[in-house]
Amino acid sequence: MAFEWPIRVYVEDTDAGGIVYYANYLRYLERARSEWLRHLGFEQQSLMENGVRFVVRDVSIQYRKPAVLDDEVIATVDLIDATKAGLTLNQTVIKRSDSQKDKQEILVDAQIRIACINNEGRPTAIPADVATLMTKS
Repeated sequence: MAFEWPIRVYVEDTDAGGIVYYANYLRYLERARSEWLRHLGFEQQSLMENGVRFVVRDVSIQYRKPAVLDDEVIATVDLIDATKAGLTLNQTVIKRSDSQKDKQEILVDAQIRIACINNEGRPTAIPADVATLMTKS
């Protein structure tokens, strides 16, 4: 089951027409990944202090339908594959129907590849405890 993080669309997220600016979806996906790590028990600051940083290596994103001002959307994180020093995640931004909570629309669908690097920017193995919890979620 994918991790979910709710997000409200604010004026600052939109263009002059009240539609979410396309680059802000990347921010939503980043927030969801950060909260996913926190949910697993790992603060990014602590990981960085221990020489572990997760960086985006590659993004493939499809914009299907816009979110607009005041929408409540949900950014998801679903681990697809894990290697020694990387992750492949499927992430979406969805909007649930107000009248039918089990019905949802995919607004954005993305595949994100993440690399684990050390403080010098070199690839490093994902710590075993982090990798174990990621693959169990």
